[in-house]
Amino acid sequence: MRVAIVHHWFVTRGGGERVAECIASLFPEAEIFTLVADAPGIPQGLQERRLHTSFLQRIPLARNYHRHMMPLYPMATEGLDLRGFDLVISSDSGPVKGVRVDAGAVHLCYCHSPMRYLYDGYETYRAQMGSVTRAAFSATAGRVRAWDERAAQRVSYFIANSEYVADRIRRCYGRESVVIHPPIDLHRACVAQPEEHYLCAGRLVGYKRTELMMEACVRLGRKLRIAGAGPEESRLRKLAGTADVSFLGEMTTEALWQEYAKCRALLFAADEDFGMVPLEAQACGRPVVAYGAGGSLETVRGLDVVKDRATGIYFAEQTVASVMDGILQFEAADDAGRFDSAETQRWAAEFATPVFLRRMREFILQKIPEAASVMTPGIAETM
Repeated sequence: MRVAIVHHWFVTRGGGERVAECIASLFPEAEIFTLVADAPGIPQGLQERRLHTSFLQRIPLARNYHRHMMPLYPMATEGLDLRGFDLVISSDSGPVKGVRVDAGAVHLCYCHSPMRYLYDGYETYRAQMGSVTRAAFSATAGRVRAWDERAAQRVSYFIANSEYVADRIRRCYGRESVVIHPPIDLHRACVAQPEEHYLCAGRLVGYKRTELMMEACVRLGRKLRIAGAGPEESRLRKLAGTADVSFLGEMTTEALWQEYAKCRALLFAADEDFGMVPLEAQACGRPVVAYGAGGSLETVRGLDVVKDRATGIYFAEQTVASVMDGILQFEAADDAGRFDSAETQRWAAEFATPVFLRRMREFILQKIPEAASVMTPGIAETM
């Protein structure tokens, strides 16, 4: 049996790339396919693998502007040569669910989300674009969306990374899926004496709503540390002014986990499909003050929902006032001893890498028993 692993692009390292790396660890002989790749975005576990890219790789600046290549996604995806592969597993929040496979081949799609900018988030993304980009996007989005909907019907089985995404797959594609949550690197977790500051972590992009958490901390007189970089950084620095907000920039994995361990709590304002950052903080025993929507409802045990064994607080709206209310609720509960770091770590352990690998293995073997001959015999605890 020949196996191919397909991921939309390896440009930066994040949760999706982590999932692709873990899936590939189950199939040591699998070949890797992607639309475009840049060396820093290729996970360590895939750097020695045979990696195939699409024609987009040969377009100047495509690695930096891959999202602007949307009109070319269908052609690039269908141009990946997957002839001769019996099992294709795609890790996708873009177009690669649309790869062409041989008749009789099985295609499993681990879907991080249907492309938000084509479905739920169409108007939001469109409003943030410049006039020229908006015109090009508006002219081509409908065609790409129609192709994406057709492509989803060619997938043999869908796996969703959360119940939230499973519902979106159902609405966008009319397909059912099984939910297998992404893996968390528990072996990196560390515990330290928490300090008084709060932490935001992740790529600095618009939908993360970092400005809400900044303004809330400024108004409350709380210290905030921001780990990560991205296109919003310069704007956020100007908004912060001379306030007690520290920008830490892009951090090594080890340094980031140290930041998790030292914060009083993580602040998380994104409407995320799943969200690995809150779980990474909880793996270090730190609670989370999160927007009560999307993936956070699955990754954080809100005090107003579970009462006992809570690992955080939900705030109701993506507004500065609501974030402030969440912080104050958290502080009152924290001062009353309502959060236990060991319990918070135990909750995060339910999302550990071995759990993900075991569930993926079981699902694959349930659907394709003959895959046992090419899968690794054991599960790596420190993948």
